[in-house]
Amino acid sequence: MLYIVPTPVGNMEDMTFRAIRVLKEASVILAEDTRTSGNLLKHFEIKNAMLSHHKFNEHQTVEGLVKRIEAGETVALISDAGTPGISDPGFLLARECVRAGIEVQTLPGATAFVPALVSSGLPCDKFCFEGFLPQKKGRQTAIKSLEEETRTMVFYESPYRLLKTLTQFAEVFGAERQASVSREISKVHEETVHGSLAELVAHFTANEPRGEIVICVAGKEK
Repeated sequence: MLYIVPTPVGNMEDMTFRAIRVLKEASVILAEDTRTSGNLLKHFEIKNAMLSHHKFNEHQTVEGLVKRIEAGETVALISDAGTPGISDPGFLLARECVRAGIEVQTLPGATAFVPALVSSGLPCDKFCFEGFLPQKKGRQTAIKSLEEETRTMVFYESPYRLLKTLTQFAEVFGAERQASVSREISKVHEETVHGSLAELVAHFTANEPRGEIVICVAGKEK
């Protein structure tokens, strides 16, 4: 079986009892960064073998991993933080396991965009998750394609590109469109700032953004 196991995005207390048990019972743990995950496993006294599994090697290793599971091994996949497959490696291995008839179980657990969305104060009964925008080619096209979107939109962003992104959003969606910026979810300096896109641009011009960022933008009014 393949287990996909969420890990904390900040506070270690967000790790579930089931996640710890599954990782302790797995034949091997696939980790996006073995150094980062090594600290997590050490904290919870998990001593199982780890293999590196990330976007630069997953296409080369996926066939061998599927064969190992077919041979009887239980594999657990984790990323540096959050739920694998959500803007992290995981989709390719899950797809190939499903194609091979292997059972895939994903544990419920930590992910950054859900608490950011609920804390935004924007409608969350319907939303679209866009993840990271293209850094260069296709970026403006991607934003423009969402101009008529009526659902709340959720994005991940680097603090180094936050101001650029908010400015581009204001140009396409309108400066008065309501939005929120959440950073450092589940960490000591967790913060959510609400306001119009223009107000958020002003705020983060005066206050340098730091940490992992989730942006929620209201959809276009019908």
